[in-house]
Amino acid sequence: MSEQDRRTVVSGPHKMTPSEAFVETMVANGVTDMFGIMGSAFMDAMDIFAPAGIRLIPVVHEQGAGHMADGFSRVSGRHGVVIGQNGPGISNCVTSIAAAYWAHSPVVIVTPETGTMGMGLGGFQECNQLPMFQEFTKYQGHVTNPARMAEYTGRCFDRAMSEMGPTQLNIPRDYFYGEITCEIPKPSRLDRGAGGEQSLDEAAELLAKAKFPVIISGGGVVMADAVEECKALAERLGAPVVNSYLHNDSFPASHPLWCGPLGYQGSKAAMKLISQADVVVALGSRLGPFGTLPQHGMDYWPKNAKIIQIDADNKMLGLVKKISVGICGDAKAAAKALTWRLTGRTLECDATREQRYAKVQEEKTAWERELDEWTHERDPFSLDMIEENAKEKTFNGGEYLHPRQVLRELEKAMPEDVMVSTDIGNINSVANSYLRFEKPRSFFAAMSFGNCGYAFPTIIGAKVAAPHRPAVSYAGDGAWGMSLMETMTCVRHNIPVTAVVFHNRQWGAEKKNQVDFYNRRFVAGELDNQSFAEIARAMGAEGITVDRLEDVGPALKKAIDLQMNHGKTCIIEIMCTRELGDPFRRDALSKPVRFLDKYKDYV
Repeated sequence: MSEQDRRTVVSGPHKMTPSEAFVETMVANGVTDMFGIMGSAFMDAMDIFAPAGIRLIPVVHEQGAGHMADGFSRVSGRHGVVIGQNGPGISNCVTSIAAAYWAHSPVVIVTPETGTMGMGLGGFQECNQLPMFQEFTKYQGHVTNPARMAEYTGRCFDRAMSEMGPTQLNIPRDYFYGEITCEIPKPSRLDRGAGGEQSLDEAAELLAKAKFPVIISGGGVVMADAVEECKALAERLGAPVVNSYLHNDSFPASHPLWCGPLGYQGSKAAMKLISQADVVVALGSRLGPFGTLPQHGMDYWPKNAKIIQIDADNKMLGLVKKISVGICGDAKAAAKALTWRLTGRTLECDATREQRYAKVQEEKTAWERELDEWTHERDPFSLDMIEENAKEKTFNGGEYLHPRQVLRELEKAMPEDVMVSTDIGNINSVANSYLRFEKPRSFFAAMSFGNCGYAFPTIIGAKVAAPHRPAVSYAGDGAWGMSLMETMTCVRHNIPVTAVVFHNRQWGAEKKNQVDFYNRRFVAGELDNQSFAEIARAMGAEGITVDRLEDVGPALKKAIDLQMNHGKTCIIEIMCTRELGDPFRRDALSKPVRFLDKYKDYV
């Protein structure tokens, strides 16, 4: 049977099994790859994945499968699909579906369930699977009768795209069997508009009177493929463009109006420029609280600026920040509509275009110079860590490398068209200052959920979706311990990627809190690791240990060559000092207070 025949969906009512209805509906929705671990709960459907042109990629752990589906979705703009055995296989996916939820990824998680005749009896691998995901899904479809298999399956795929987030398809395992007559539903996709005419007109009037407009380019710009429209609006206004937190790929770094990301460990240039704004256009951004917190000692959010927020989800408008105009619309269509409204008009900001452009270049130049010179952390607590590092500067003839210098060298060596995922943690967060991209769908992070073990499986899924693009993940040694086993998935299934592991022998982000708030009483923060490069080689991948700064760039280039030209996964283990950046949760911690005598010294 040809590939075209496998991918051709039957039309009209047909007699079939529910398994066939399930698989045919996935084919109708363009599913080519799924991630998960095989199980008896869905084996009847799994048996016909291959003749339908669907590849099930077996993983080591189901959390990794969910992250892979997320990465696949964020690169391709299509559904990512994850499936597993009922009970523990499904519960293992909760964390990764939560991360996909905050990334607005249209992931469909298929959750086969205990059979209907055994529900409520406490049988093997039985649990109630719908409540597990109710907070992290946009829609939950529970198949109530085998005859409705195609209906619920199609609805889950439709709602994942229309609601821009994960959906759950819950199927009692005995409902895969039997004989039904049904018609495979055609996919339904929304044609999103620019927003209401009145709100667009109000926004255009605010922009026409603005003297220092600034645009925040958010994740909605990426999802709507709206970078060109964002550029056109920025160029019409002569407005600096800042990326929203962890959406560094939402505007090209080579564009003269690009200023870098806001939020934790973001760009000082971006923060200084938005602090001067009198009108801010939040294009495709929910303005999340963590992404607008003070940083680098600057409370940069402009208190008196007029805020125009554009989001496809009306519930996000004005939720976090007070806004002047809310536009419920598609980022691409809204940017285009605003540019059209401003074309041919005399704008107040036109008079100061050259001065504003000069200010943008001045701040960017100053920030790049600061990054070049920033080879150590500068707060007094991290100076203590520098002294501590000096005592153990060398090991076995090598050196422990300063994280910021390493990140700068990695930035310089990044290939064109690269995709990068970052985990949560100290060095990974500092990387926010150094990661720049030219095209969307290139940068992936766990967003507001902030879970460890995210980056590596996510970049594997991204590589499956875009095998022609270089794929690189960043992780600290703590987070790497949660995901390194998926190296075997790469080797087993010929999915070559590059993983950079920052080996500093500590849970750095949390250790920073113990430095700042708990008088350096280190509890459970130290890690005694084996060589991750050696572990990689034992798994069948390549491994490189880097302990000299001049080797960082060449190591990355070698790993990319192995990935793209030889089909090999490579783990780059970089031996880093224990310097610590600004803490994650300065907003949520305070100095300890103790009342009981035996704890009085612990302040």
